[in-house]
Amino acid sequence: MTNAGQPPRGLSERIAFASRNTLRGLTFALHSEQAFRHEVVLLALALPFGIVIAPSPAWYVAMIGVLALVLAVELLNTAVEKLADHVTADPHPQIAVVKDCGSAAVGILLALAGLVWLAALFVRLTG
Repeated sequence: MTNAGQPPRGLSERIAFASRNTLRGLTFALHSEQAFRHEVVLLALALPFGIVIAPSPAWYVAMIGVLALVLAVELLNTAVEKLADHVTADPHPQIAVVKDCGSAAVGILLALAGLVWLAALFVRLTG
């Protein structure tokens, strides 16, 4: 929302509004989530290393893209966890299930990222 609770009207105002929200979310995650910080470091290391491993530009895009997806899903998991903590600070079995499902989503994507990188390495070494 902008002045007096009014939503942004023009395209540039909407882009600026969305950009501020994006930066706030990224800043929050970087300051509060150790897993997110680790994944950002992994992506930073992967950018140059992927150039060496990738068998082609398309492979490089896939390799970096899957790591970017890990960051996106980690942000969604963080949002779900923070919302769940806001609902109740007390242990609750349903809240635990919600948090576990978010964690599982990140875990599945990390496994996929590992497979993509291994496949790229295999193609690079054998092809």
